[in-house]
Amino acid sequence: MITRDIDRFLAAARSTPADFGPATARAAFLVAPDGFRLAGQSAADNHYMADASAFDAARASAQHRDLHRAIAQVLPAVCFAGDPETPDALFPNNVFATAAGRYVVGRMRHPVRQREAARADIRGFFRELLGYAEADLSTQPHPCELTGALVIDRARGLGFAGLSERCDEEGARLMHDALGLRATLVFDLAEGEYHTNVVLAVLAGRAVLACPGGFADPAVVDAIAALYAPHAILLSPAEHAGFAGNAIALSDDTVWMSGGAARVLSQATRGALAAAGFKLRSVELDAIEAGGGSLRCCVGEVY
Repeated sequence: MITRDIDRFLAAARSTPADFGPATARAAFLVAPDGFRLAGQSAADNHYMADASAFDAARASAQHRDLHRAIAQVLPAVCFAGDPETPDALFPNNVFATAAGRYVVGRMRHPVRQREAARADIRGFFRELLGYAEADLSTQPHPCELTGALVIDRARGLGFAGLSERCDEEGARLMHDALGLRATLVFDLAEGEYHTNVVLAVLAGRAVLACPGGFADPAVVDAIAALYAPHAILLSPAEHAGFAGNAIALSDDTVWMSGGAARVLSQATRGALAAAGFKLRSVELDAIEAGGGSLRCCVGEVY
């Protein structure tokens, strides 16, 4: 079921058992920020991106290595080489996503990012090495930037698809079908927001971080909060701006976000994460955040 009807979605979601699959990934993949610089096409609809003068490629590369080392302490993590012709490729979760036994290639809005979908090495990793079946959405016309636009509760097979210039309604349906989800709620992001995963994170299937200002309709936030109560954490505008919503659980007991995001967390948010059973880990990523994304955007998940 894929719907804009909040009540219909809630009725289905509340009756859905947590037996869809593991709540967190079994491995991760990253793409190195080789050639990291301002991508003008991407900047057209990503207000989080900094000016060209703020990009520091060497610092971004060093921080990305720190992230890889940190993640590799808790689960297998592979990092593919970057490509100077694809300066946004360090955010691979927009282009490649996985479900049990399959991988999905997304359709990016901007031509500079569409190049990433053609990478034979990443496709070969999933197809030849892991033996995953392919669902290729990259050649159809509807933008669907995978787990940038679609936040997934992997334990229950629920999707939250925020529409923007990076994902339209048909793109949401294509992702829902390709990932085999049980129920997906479709809604509009607030004007100026480009990806759902900047304003929403489902943590190991039992808690949620949400930035109310990122949603066009407050009723959507209320519904998501009701679904994950008592572990629904609504973030302040400062936490939103600091990328605290761009977080990920890579295990059942730990939430990861950037160092900048961790520093803007209120005591109430920290306490709510602890009450939900999560420790907090962070990695300094200020140079990478100049590119308009943060820690979760850098992490592709292997299920």
